[in-house]
Amino acid sequence: MGAWEAELSDSWVALEAGADPVERIAELRRAYDAYLSAGRVERPVRPEVADSWRRSARARVSPEATVGVELADDDLIAYRENHPLARVMPLVRELTAPYAMDGDHLVAVCDAGGRLLWVDGPRATRNRARAMDFVPGARWAEAVAGTNAPGTAIAVDRPVQVFAAEHFCRPVQQWTCAAAPVHDPVTGRVLGAVDITGGDRLAHPHSLAFVTAVARAAESQLALLAPPPAAGSVQLSALGRDEALLVVEGRRTRLSRRHSEIAVLLACRPDGIGGDELMTELYEDESVTPVTLRAELSRLRGLLGPELLRSRPYRIAARVDSDYGTVARRLASGAVTGAAGAYTGPLLPSSQAPAVVRMRRRTTDQLRAALIARGDPGLLGDWAYSPWGEDDLTVWQTLASVLDGPRRAAALARVREIDRWQRA
Repeated sequence: MGAWEAELSDSWVALEAGADPVERIAELRRAYDAYLSAGRVERPVRPEVADSWRRSARARVSPEATVGVELADDDLIAYRENHPLARVMPLVRELTAPYAMDGDHLVAVCDAGGRLLWVDGPRATRNRARAMDFVPGARWAEAVAGTNAPGTAIAVDRPVQVFAAEHFCRPVQQWTCAAAPVHDPVTGRVLGAVDITGGDRLAHPHSLAFVTAVARAAESQLALLAPPPAAGSVQLSALGRDEALLVVEGRRTRLSRRHSEIAVLLACRPDGIGGDELMTELYEDESVTPVTLRAELSRLRGLLGPELLRSRPYRIAARVDSDYGTVARRLASGAVTGAAGAYTGPLLPSSQAPAVVRMRRRTTDQLRAALIARGDPGLLGDWAYSPWGEDDLTVWQTLASVLDGPRRAAALARVREIDRWQRA
């Protein structure tokens, strides 16, 4: 069994072979009502769906919620033309044409924030989907729209199928969808997701396998379109992940948590750092001995090679392009939108190394301040609906101040909830 086939096994498929869709829908509706009324998960709710319902509830998604359109007209056109997935849309459309031409199905592609960029399919089906705002420019992140295939696939970073009343919001429960995330072939970060949305017929292993194959094909195409790595190039991705990814001339190495901290610190010190100072920057516990640090550096040198990791002083003997460095450079040049697009989460979020904690706070605080000052609804929404921004009262207050209509009311309700929680 291949890796992607293993992803599709067992409970990630919505409806097992031989199950009656009508009977299953009735069972799911009863279980859904039980969850809303008593917080109790009953059969036949799959564990992955139950986890998503809980995340949706924690995000205060209303069961009656509909999403809002954040980008339209020229803003939408400009955004998606510059999105990395624009380069693979011809391939996606070629592969999904049979589904898109079927009167019951839509093919959608969203960004990493769950914002729909392209929605293809017959006009009649698109018109029906418009009633629930399943349209380009609308945000379908799980924290906004509850359990749904594209939003949940991004949240858990794996292919997902969501059937009928498994959707957290009632307006969506007449639909079934399957989605798979698409990753940057170099850094591995999620760029977005490919989704197929339609009727009950999609509750079949084949639809999940198909959309996963399309996502994999898109990743392969992105890899072919990517420029070849420059000689001696080193890339470090450490935002939103506890284990950094180091790419050296196209060779990918996932680092341990301690090695990730060392790499992040060395990348910021191209001239090198002495062992005593590195000890202070890495360890809160003063009982850690220099022998421990030397052992970690020896293991890291074994992974990277002696030509790349040097000593006396400790340094990486190449220029390192890091994702957190990209955010800092773009902020310094005033490119707030570009900085927000490069920010995929806090730097090594679980690290307690003193220097990493300082860097994490500085990067986060600088970007957050720039977003608040800019006051752009889309950028503020990306932050507010992210795992790191869902309880950020100031950002939600700023977002509410720049919205209007139902979206403003929803943001103000969230402000009141956060305020009550923080006062409790």
